[in-house]
Amino acid sequence: MSGTWSGEPAAPTDADPRRWWGLVVIALAQLMVVLDATIVNIALPSAQRDLGMSDGNRQWVITAYTLAFGGLLLLGGRVADLVGRKRTFVIGLIGFAAASAIGGAATTPAMLFGARALQGVFAALLAPSALSLLSTTFSDPRERARAFGIYGTLAASGAAAGFIVGGVLTEYLNWRWCLYVNIPFAVAAVIGAYALLRDRPGHPGARLDVPGALLGCGGLVCLVYGFGEAQPRGWSDPLVPALFALAVVLLAGFVWWQTRAPLPLLPLHIIRDRNRAGCMVTMMLAVIGMFGMFLFMTYYLQVILEYSPLMTGLAFLPMTASILTGSTQISARLLPHVGPRMLMVPGMLLASGGMVILTQMTMDSAYATEILPALILMGLGMGLTFMPVFSTATAGVARRDSGVTSATVNTSQQVGASIGTALLNTVATSTGASYIASHLSDPTRREQVVREGIVHGYTVAIWVAAGIMLLAGLVAGLMVTAKAPKHDAPADDPVPEPVG
Repeated sequence: MSGTWSGEPAAPTDADPRRWWGLVVIALAQLMVVLDATIVNIALPSAQRDLGMSDGNRQWVITAYTLAFGGLLLLGGRVADLVGRKRTFVIGLIGFAAASAIGGAATTPAMLFGARALQGVFAALLAPSALSLLSTTFSDPRERARAFGIYGTLAASGAAAGFIVGGVLTEYLNWRWCLYVNIPFAVAAVIGAYALLRDRPGHPGARLDVPGALLGCGGLVCLVYGFGEAQPRGWSDPLVPALFALAVVLLAGFVWWQTRAPLPLLPLHIIRDRNRAGCMVTMMLAVIGMFGMFLFMTYYLQVILEYSPLMTGLAFLPMTASILTGSTQISARLLPHVGPRMLMVPGMLLASGGMVILTQMTMDSAYATEILPALILMGLGMGLTFMPVFSTATAGVARRDSGVTSATVNTSQQVGASIGTALLNTVATSTGASYIASHLSDPTRREQVVREGIVHGYTVAIWVAAGIMLLAGLVAGLMVTAKAPKHDAPADDPVPEPVG
């Protein structure tokens, strides 16, 4: 996906002749962050066995990363403004590599969870600074369009590469290399950044909204931790409602503070726009369902169907291809002619339909006839939805708000991933445990009943995910009322579409 700022001046005469090599460096860093999201999914079953994680706690390998990333992304953008984009970019790369090394060397689940959270912190510095560097490196509108297109293609292909690389590394080395592999990427990008990237100095007058970051991130941590604790403790345990209540208080405090902060993390006028708010809620709900599905299908393919890690990675590729097809060949071609909800609502219906097909899976489902059609439907649905969400959410905002708007869309994505993984993992493990307890009358059938219970838990959670995606379609249909872009009045200061 790509986008341009209209009305920009032509490229200056002193345009950096090395700017296209600079693009390679920026894209390499983004590729590393995107790769990390899918590569760890494939490695998770092996890491769980090796470190002795419980089924209830395994989701923290995913949510520790997405929580830190999503919760601190807005602050990361402000840090880049304060200390300079290039410096923030390099700090993010070095920190991400160090956190990856700690994760790869993890000897306990807590050490791995902590390393993943640290990766998320540095990814929150890396992602906004990379996008800002891209915007400042390419000032000519035509060059900017090409640069964003290349950047978007590499970022999207990173998700597919993660499935394959994760499978190869886990199968032929071990799961730890799925974290170690980030180190050479980061080293190459740091060297390239110092050699090729230019940047304006930071703005010493910029201020960081630390109270806002603490309130917002703290509220999200309490929310996700509440979902995580509901499985081992039970929903009626006093700690669980207490965590949810604290999450509500902290998030309400965050909203209150944003109306009074001198330089708020999230200027509330950005999400008061009906279309923008609708896009962000749709994105969050869609990702809740998608990330839960990634977790369950990884375990289903490796544990139940006994696929190797490499075969599991290959099994996900048709869905990645469908996402790219839906986004670049369908949505991108139709969006100039139809309103965004005319793509988003059918997209969520298709994705939900794919989920419903998966609810029928059993312990010996055939991939080609029962799993593959569902993955293709979900991929097409996500591709139809994501492209108009990004385009509509970032259209027509003032340039001073472009960075925070892009970061807010990506935050909704990461928050959805955190909530979805924690919530649906809790649903799957608790319903699976209930099934096993009620059916384990014959000790000789224990292994069979346990496997049946695991699959039962997955299917119940996927039913929930299907319902959440239907809700996403309803939100898009009711809230996103924007017309086709070519029918709208041109914005005074359009912004480039974010990627990833």
